[in-house]
Amino acid sequence: MKFLRLTLILITGLMLFSCKDKAESKKPKTSTQPDWIDKVGSKEFTLKDDIFLVNDFGAIGDGKTLNTEAIQKTIDACAKNGGGVVTFKPGQYLTGSIFISKDIEFVVPKDVVILGSENIEDYKEIDTRIAGLEMKWPAALINVRNQENVIIRGEGTIDGQGKVFWDYYWDLRKNDYEPRGLRWIVDYDAKRPRTILISNSKDIFLKDLNIQKAGFWSVQVLYSEYITVDGLTIRNNIGGHGPSTDGVDIDSSRFILVQNCDIDCNDDNFCLKAGRDWDGQRVNKPTEYVVIRDCIARQGAGLFTLGSETSGSIRHVYVSNIKGLGTKNGLNIKSATTRGGVVEDIYLENIKMDSVRTFMEVSMNWNPTYSYSKLPKEFNPDSIPVHWKKMLNKVEPESKGIPTFRNITLNNIDVKGAERAINVNGLENSIIENITLIDVSIQAKTAGQINYSANWKLNNVTLKTEDGSKVILKNTDSINFTSKMYKKQNE
Repeated sequence: MKFLRLTLILITGLMLFSCKDKAESKKPKTSTQPDWIDKVGSKEFTLKDDIFLVNDFGAIGDGKTLNTEAIQKTIDACAKNGGGVVTFKPGQYLTGSIFISKDIEFVVPKDVVILGSENIEDYKEIDTRIAGLEMKWPAALINVRNQENVIIRGEGTIDGQGKVFWDYYWDLRKNDYEPRGLRWIVDYDAKRPRTILISNSKDIFLKDLNIQKAGFWSVQVLYSEYITVDGLTIRNNIGGHGPSTDGVDIDSSRFILVQNCDIDCNDDNFCLKAGRDWDGQRVNKPTEYVVIRDCIARQGAGLFTLGSETSGSIRHVYVSNIKGLGTKNGLNIKSATTRGGVVEDIYLENIKMDSVRTFMEVSMNWNPTYSYSKLPKEFNPDSIPVHWKKMLNKVEPESKGIPTFRNITLNNIDVKGAERAINVNGLENSIIENITLIDVSIQAKTAGQINYSANWKLNNVTLKTEDGSKVILKNTDSINFTSKMYKKQNE
């Protein structure tokens, strides 16, 4: 099949990117790509080309008829055939959760829109992990669970129709949970559907999809390996700004390739996760060997985010040629004193940021009202839900909850129009160590601070600030921001 030949070319990395408006692919002079970089992404596989039309199984593309059963019947028939292509005639297809089987190519053509149901009952509850916690939660709109050799592609649109779920979350949080001291659990109780879930699977390929208005996360790769996410366009800020509408979340997975994506969302654009607190340490699965390259991050909380779920550790990550346009934070590393885990061997290069809030935002005590679980006195600990009890389990000894951040390199970074340059905060008992900045140019309103950190290597770093401020160093060692690095913005 022609597509599979193209897939092989993309996987081997001979084609950098194809969609328009992508960031420039110039490689920095001092680039030192890791030796494992060619091992990531989906491996070679072949599929049957027998075509199964959902319309032949009763699907109606009128935008009103619920087609969950018809689409699933098509997928099941294709699987019984030993695989093939599942696709659609032109139209708009309303559906709840569907589950893709192995050896299937699921194609959403250009003139097709898949509409996610606005009724949460149309999303079957499954055992999964959400925001670092294993629990029962609605399945995604499109699910690949315990499968291999699957392609999901096409230039059509997958519309999560998420606003109804955004409104539900904000109402529950502001009018019920926050007044009762339950900010820490509302994200888990306000159940909202993800758009695409890849879980416990390998050799999966997502290609050229247009995703919009996710009810929750857009794409979650969970407990999986050898996955390629290529050429996705994600637009979650249509008709509002939904909570937790992340772009691509890599969660306790390995050998993952993300490339040629263009993401506009209301939370983290590209995010790596590895479990939360006691439950995350129980599972203890790292996220490792991840490449993210040739992408655009527009609105969102983080151009590239690590955490806040760090319990299983995040390591061996290479991020290159990303353009951030209006993203809140550039490099965003966050955890809490109950998470634990190690974030290490992180390499970012050839990054351009424009109009970001903070170039480098690092915290080990992030968002305390969300991060720390405390049961109000009005509740009986014996009668609360199981997932509440998991969240309230203490990490013991407490020292296991202290995260570690180390060995992070940023090379060839250009930042313009930032509100603040740097805001890095370690802990007295967990110093952030071994940060290397090479060929970094930052223009910002103010410089910011570094607290509880040590051993920074700076080579050709310049910082221009509107207010003439310098980086405030507190509780630091071997960090030398020399006077020649600083300039006034108008110089």
